[in-house]
Amino acid sequence: MTAFNYNTVAELFPAQMDMGLMPAKGRRLKRHPIGYGRFARAGYAIRFAIEELSPELLPDTWLKVDETVFDREGIRRLYDSEDYPLVRRAAMVERARPVKTLSETRRYR
Repeated sequence: MTAFNYNTVAELFPAQMDMGLMPAKGRRLKRHPIGYGRFARAGYAIRFAIEELSPELLPDTWLKVDETVFDREGIRRLYDSEDYPLVRRAAMVERARPVKTLSETRRYR
C-alpha cells in the first residue's frame, strides 16, 4: 500500500446526492454538486470535511485525489491517520484549555 500524499490537489464534493441542474452550452444540462470545492492540498480538504462541513452533508461527501475517490469513511480514516500533517481541532481545544491545579480546584468548591 502506498502512502497517501496530503499535499496533492484535491476536489471535495460535499453533497453528491443533492445535485443541482445547471444550464450548459447547448440544450444539455450539466450537473454540479452543491458545495464543490477545489483545495491546493488534500490535507486542507480533509480538515474542512471533518471540522467545518455541516454534519448533514458529511454522509454524502466524497473526496477525489488524483484518480482515487474516498467516501466519508475514507475521509475519516485519512483524518485519523498518524500521517495526517495538520493540527486537528480537538487537539487545539485540549491545548487551549487552562490547566487547573489542585489548590485552584478546591478554591471554587
